[in-house]
Amino acid sequence: VQLVESGGGLVQPGGSLTLFCAGSGFTFHYYVMKWFRQAPGKEREYVAGVTSDGGRKNYAESVKGRFSISRDNRRKTVTLQMNDLKDEDAAVYYCRAKQLTATNGYWGRGTQVTVSS
Repeated sequence: VQLVESGGGLVQPGGSLTLFCAGSGFTFHYYVMKWFRQAPGKEREYVAGVTSDGGRKNYAESVKGRFSISRDNRRKTVTLQMNDLKDEDAAVYYCRAKQLTATNGYWGRGTQVTVSS
């Protein structure tokens, strides 16, 4: 099983960035996909999630209206479009896959997002 994130980088405040997560080794379309992030010295926090069929999406209050999650089950990818980035969005962003009724899931290794002028 692999979850591989990509797309992180350095962006100025107010800028945009798109993160990608590619899954393999599991039945992707059975899994709820989520993005989390962790800033230095802080706990990992939930950012956004999308149901297995892509029909429902959910966002943390801090990113509502700025971030958008989507998935492509044929390509086994999930995307996080991030707009109007703020300093506080800087973190390592992680992709997670979990079946709805399962306790455990899979994590990617993360991709770094740096927001700085």
